Amino acid sequence: MIEVENLHKSFGQNRAVNDVSFRIEAGEVVGFLGPNGAGKTTTMRMITTYLVPDRGRVTIGGIDVLKDPFKVRQQIGYLPESAPLYVDMEVLEYLRYVASIRGVPKERKKRRIRELVEACGLRDVLRRQIGFLSKGYRQRVGLAQSMIHDPKILIMDEPTSGLDPNQIVEVRDLIRDIGKEKTVILSTHILPEVQTTCNRVIIINKGRMVGDGSLDELSKQVKREKAYRVAVDGDEKAAESVFLEAAFVTDCQMIADTEGKSGFILKCVAEGDEIVDMGGEIFRLAVAKGLVLTEIKQETASLENVFASLTLGDGEQ
Repeated sequence: MIEVENLHKSFGQNRAVNDVSFRIEAGEVVGFLGPNGAGKTTTMRMITTYLVPDRGRVTIGGIDVLKDPFKVRQQIGYLPESAPLYVDMEVLEYLRYVASIRGVPKERKKRRIRELVEACGLRDVLRRQIGFLSKGYRQRVGLAQSMIHDPKILIMDEPTSGLDPNQIVEVRDLIRDIGKEKTVILSTHILPEVQTTCNRVIIINKGRMVGDGSLDELSKQVKREKAYRVAVDGDEKAAESVFLEAAFVTDCQMIADTEGKSGFILKCVAEGDEIVDMGGEIFRLAVAKGLVLTEIKQETASLENVFASLTLGDGEQ
């Protein structure tokens, strides 16, 4: 559906995008992540025909974005970080206008606007001037305009910016629903948003791609390490010494949860290329040393940790 091949873009001496390549299939919901200035927005603008690459190629559904940009735009809905709104127009007036310039058939226009008004929660502000709306409502209007022509691909840059927690949940649900039928690229700094919405993550840093895959795949890529939550019955200081002496334990942190239950987070790494389940090793160690385990559970991979590993220090390429 979307193919990006060896994409380059510079602004003066600043190389914003450096040899970026990836492929996104129909129906994928992809989180596009990176620190500020990493090249995310520049890449998205080249995909959506707003910028011309210095080198490389982008095709949408087999169509080269440079050879037929108008046809590409018909297939794409784009929500930039600052939504393109006419602030002196009323919401309904603006949606009708966008539907017209997007070529929505007359017999379909009224029904399509009604669908998006419901989906984006705009019923209460239809007759209000956009310039007097809150930032959250403006963002909803921007989301509606990006989908007015029912595109096959939706590209969104910070779509929940300015929304309150309830609205963020609603937009996440909407994105998930859209992803059942369409291809979605979502750029955001809110990592839990990506974790709950996307089935794949692409990470870019200093203009280069540094990660591509599911969270599990990226977790294996960044460090061959697993974390386990462990609790013992008895002397915790003695248990801490036992864990720290184990060859396969790289770190041992004592913790206490909100209920006051204490325990440890053990970071374990197996020898060799493959990570294995170290739970058995922890259990055997405890038995050998006379420790009574009351809990052992593998910790879920954190997108925050993956992101930091790929965009700081060793993760840079």
